[in-house]
Amino acid sequence: MARKQSDYLTSLLSDDQSVDPEMTAITDGISRALERPRGTTLLNRENALARVAKGEVRQVTQLLLDPARVRVWPGNARTYAHLDADNCRELIDSIVAEGGQKVPAVVRRIEDDPDHDYEVVAGTRRHWSIAWLRAHDYPDMQFLAQVAQLDDEAAFRLADLENRARADVSDLERACNYLAALSTHYNDHQSRMAERLKVSKSWLSKMLKVATIPDMVVGAFASPAEISLRSGYALAHALDDHANASAIAGMARVIAGEQAQRRIDGIPPFPPADVLRRLLDAPRLSSGEDKPDLFSFSNKYGRTVLSLQSINRQGATIRIHAGSGAEPDHLVEALRTLLDHLEATGRGLSR
Repeated sequence: MARKQSDYLTSLLSDDQSVDPEMTAITDGISRALERPRGTTLLNRENALARVAKGEVRQVTQLLLDPARVRVWPGNARTYAHLDADNCRELIDSIVAEGGQKVPAVVRRIEDDPDHDYEVVAGTRRHWSIAWLRAHDYPDMQFLAQVAQLDDEAAFRLADLENRARADVSDLERACNYLAALSTHYNDHQSRMAERLKVSKSWLSKMLKVATIPDMVVGAFASPAEISLRSGYALAHALDDHANASAIAGMARVIAGEQAQRRIDGIPPFPPADVLRRLLDAPRLSSGEDKPDLFSFSNKYGRTVLSLQSINRQGATIRIHAGSGAEPDHLVEALRTLLDHLEATGRGLSR
């Protein structure tokens, strides 16, 4: 029995590119037009095609590419060097089981590189996995990509949207990516960046703060992925004090050496909560104090806004300092930072 015309047109516009690598897939409006009830008329289908011709419906080109001819855009938060067969195993197995990549990556064409024709904007893990499969028994596997015309700022926003849904992109990776983008795309205007990314200013401010943690301190953790927004913000805030920073850096070197030895001995690394606690306790230990680790929050002029006086099982004593010039919103931010600090160090008041 001959297929209906609508079925035939649908097959032509499907995402399956196995017949023609440079086939154009027409999405959105066409798909909706074809997904109407069985009473859809030829006139309706002709109207859908006419909308494409007028530019009302976007055409999206999908290609099957050799991953070796595609480079990774450095503006993406994901660290390509951290990818391996273990953390990409689920995706690799899925590609093999389905006979190829089904969800296209997003790439853009480049002209200034004789070794590459495109660069990946979104889909770094897919690119790595296809390249790995080609080197491991699947030499004919190809990289499915959707070609888009994007400037760097639009590419950054697209990659960020995809990475927000990815649990394997760490807070620290995203924070460092945001810090780089702040000057590259937004002229150091945090408000403009928050507006473009559709995130709150306070959340973005915390992410940018986490990105200031030195590599030496990050090296104390078994993996950068272990630094969350909450713990990273508490650590970055503690590093603002120069005396604290010196003690924390010294402790980070000690922990990093211990972590390396544990890897050699085949012993699991220290849990991230233990590493964080040792780093935040370093200033107190280096000064010989045995009282609870106090916490203070200062404004940009160096004036103390809020400080933790004591904490025990009955509660915490917090002092709000007079004369700091802090507005109510700043006091709320200071209190939230203190609560994050207590939670990150295992002394949250909700316990």
